[in-house]
Amino acid sequence: MLLRQLYLALYEKRRFEEAHEIALQALSCDVLADVLHQDAARAALANGDGSEAIAHLRTAARRSPASRRPFHLWTLGATLFLMQRYSEAISALERATRWGTHDKPLYRAHLALARLAAGAIVPDLQLTIDALARAPCGQGYGRFVLGHLAYAAREWDAARKYLESFVKKAETSRATMTIALEPELQMAKATLAKMLHN
Repeated sequence: MLLRQLYLALYEKRRFEEAHEIALQALSCDVLADVLHQDAARAALANGDGSEAIAHLRTAARRSPASRRPFHLWTLGATLFLMQRYSEAISALERATRWGTHDKPLYRAHLALARLAAGAIVPDLQLTIDALARAPCGQGYGRFVLGHLAYAAREWDAARKYLESFVKKAETSRATMTIALEPELQMAKATLAKMLHN
């Protein structure tokens, strides 16, 4: 736990390479290995090493207990989606959806978003949006997904509302969360900027 506290302190100070090294040291303790792989992935990604991050996320999904597996698969899928590796994202998000329980509407919606990005047609898009909007997981990160789904559905007002809500919450979160969400913040702001012309 002391190593994890050190990791968080280094991460907040944007010393990502050192944070990654500490996460790897903590892994040698073999306690909560899936969580520590998630930490290592976050530091690697923030340091610009996407391949290392993906490797850690895949390991986190493999080594996690069944109760945490959907979250790790979703994180893997979300990361691959942001890297525009859509077919891999779809595969991970399909597995997250299969394993998921209470956050299933988020996993389903993110899967729909990845399919849209890959050029597929999502016939039940409005049902997917409605299910996530009603669910508790539609708050927070769910607003990022809802905003982009609403944008894809050409529902500009809803898209703007969801994305502005996501940006506001992400920018006022703890430093570790704000740093981790920087790629999503960039994408959300870019989508909001596009809507100025609609």
